[in-house]
Amino acid sequence: MSAIVLGAVASIVPVAAGVTALLDPLRKKETASAQVFVTRLSAVPEDGSPKKFTVEMDRVDAWATYSNTPVGAVYLRRTESGDVAALNVVCPHAGCFVGLAEDKARFGCPCHNSSFDLDGVVNDPSSPSPRDMDSLAVDVRNGDEIWVAFRNFLPGRHDKTPV
Repeated sequence: MSAIVLGAVASIVPVAAGVTALLDPLRKKETASAQVFVTRLSAVPEDGSPKKFTVEMDRVDAWATYSNTPVGAVYLRRTESGDVAALNVVCPHAGCFVGLAEDKARFGCPCHNSSFDLDGVVNDPSSPSPRDMDSLAVDVRNGDEIWVAFRNFLPGRHDKTPV
């Protein structure tokens, strides 16, 4: 009987450590609006036309960590005031990737024909997208580094709800 009690007591510490390690990734919160370096200012066209850039960042998925993994993409463009604007490439309607139209005057979603102007605003009343393209905060650091607060948002909703 005492061997059973000693065995049970001796196993408490390893079992508790194992449960703690197992649940640790689930307790961690995502770094919500951490900014990620995307490109240099010189890579963004000066004429205001948008250019697509892949967003890479470290990603923690349950128990694995992936360094510099593509997590999405953004369109960057210079505004008339000289600032840089960022739009998530994911269509707010159903989550497809929005592309730049051949005339480079608007964005279009190939899945359901949502249409947006270069500011990301829905420009066709028949567009199925419930909201404009998702704009993202941009910070220009050290004179030429473009950092974006990259996020994805739930598609199919009128409000911009972070994933």
